[in-house]
Amino acid sequence: MRAVWAIAAGLLLGGGTAWWLARESPDQQAAKSARAAEAARRQADDARPALYRWRDAQGTLHVGDKPPRGVAYERIDRDTAPGISIRGDGDADADSDAAPR
Repeated sequence: MRAVWAIAAGLLLGGGTAWWLARESPDQQAAKSARAAEAARRQADDARPALYRWRDAQGTLHVGDKPPRGVAYERIDRDTAPGISIRGDGDADADSDAAPR
């Protein structure tokens, strides 16, 4: 009968030790959750329809639905944010040459 208790105690002790060593620390759990959230955010960003804007060697602006290879480009969401947004490619002093109103 003692052998049965020794075997049961050994199994419980071995199982408890294996569980303790296999568990994740709170830091590991937080890092895992952060990686999962970042992956979900990137997947959601990739799922949104987008356009790509770039300039070629001659300075011509191109816009397409597929990113170019070997050229720096900007990703533009097709679904714009609500409201008005004005952005120019030129510098801020470009209007200084214009005639006053």
